[in-house]
Amino acid sequence: MKNIFVGNLDFGATESSIRTLFERFGSVDRVNLVTDRDTGRSRGFAFVEMADATEADRAIAELNGSDQGGRALNVNEARPKPQGGGGGGGGSFRGNRSGGPPRQRREPRW
Repeated sequence: MKNIFVGNLDFGATESSIRTLFERFGSVDRVNLVTDRDTGRSRGFAFVEMADATEADRAIAELNGSDQGGRALNVNEARPKPQGGGGGGGGSFRGNRSGGPPRQRREPRW
């Protein structure tokens, strides 16, 4: 089983259209089009699972960089999800949560 990442999809792409695109190279077990939780609209990428590694490699080689809907697809073997907790980026805090010296307040600009 090979899991394939498909990026830079046209936002009008559907699971059916992606399945049709990959079935030219062999049997497609599953298509997962990633959508926005709030709007339901495609986020522009999907994952395709193909049982036969040879067929999957051929699909990757043929489709990577190909023009679909005016966009060059980014197709490669999906990397496994990182193990571990929750996520979210670092970023900085507005307060003094670092234990360092207190921040100086600036006068308003007006």
